[in-house]
Amino acid sequence: MKILVSYFSASGVTKGAATQLANLLHADLEEIIPIQKYSDEDLDWQNSRSRSSLEMKDEKSRPEIIKPIHELSFYDVIFIGYPIWWYVEPRIIDTYLDSFNLKDKRIIPFATSGGSSITGSVKHLRNLYKTAKIEDGVLLNRGINEAVIRKMIEGDK
Repeated sequence: MKILVSYFSASGVTKGAATQLANLLHADLEEIIPIQKYSDEDLDWQNSRSRSSLEMKDEKSRPEIIKPIHELSFYDVIFIGYPIWWYVEPRIIDTYLDSFNLKDKRIIPFATSGGSSITGSVKHLRNLYKTAKIEDGVLLNRGINEAVIRKMIEGDK
């Protein structure tokens, strides 16, 4: 089974979780990189005029990214990781996923968050990418539970 772990990390927390996950699964790893990096001011969620606030207010916002290296069609399972922003995935994740044909692709979201659950983002992703098989996902705030990850990979077997 070919597995890809793709992630966006604004502060490094999600990067750490993605790296651990990729190592555990012997998976390929890909960082989703914005063309314009996010500064601390851009990430100030308390400022309604910050870049991240403005992006998240606009459902159609798709921040530009550096072209992905990996083609999702070569993978059986894609783990997609991100911090939770405003209860959903950052718009940059949508930019990334919009780049591919996701029909029948098995996607397992994982996220890091200071207090929100992953539920809102999974629902949002399922709404946007109806042809993909988007699974429930998991928060990886406290490290990786290998048994939980293995069960997710095995699916309904």
